Amino acid sequence: MSDEGATPRELVLEACRRNNTSLLSEVLKSLSTPHDIADLLNNAKDGEDLEVDPVDRLERDTPLHKAVRFINTLPSSQWESASSIADLLIDAGADPRIRNKAKLKPMDLVDPKNKELRNALQKAEYAMTVGDDVVVGDAPDEGPTGSASDSD
Repeated sequence: MSDEGATPRELVLEACRRNNTSLLSEVLKSLSTPHDIADLLNNAKDGEDLEVDPVDRLERDTPLHKAVRFINTLPSSQWESASSIADLLIDAGADPRIRNKAKLKPMDLVDPKNKELRNALQKAEYAMTVGDDVVVGDAPDEGPTGSASDSD
């Protein structure tokens, strides 16, 4: 067993499993560039059955709620690069329509000045809503289409 400690990837996964936002913040702040953060998060996935919408016990927040809260703590100059956290969660299947204990969706928590993140969450919510309305596997009825007429 190595005595070097956990890797940043292991720390991120542990932070997600235990809903430890302070550990997640610490790991992300220890990385030197937005590229390093994106690389870590892109490669941190823990298997195919990773749950991206677990709800915490206290506030009933999802990781997407937590990501928005984290982004809100950053200076506006870092919003664009930090929004990749929310983008990754959405790409992994996080549902932006889930409401927390206070009945707020992640979009409701976005700083009003952060229009880019708000737009990304709106687009994701729309895509999921429209996607849920698609009926898969139903073939059109066989038979005549259009209006029927007795004049044939």
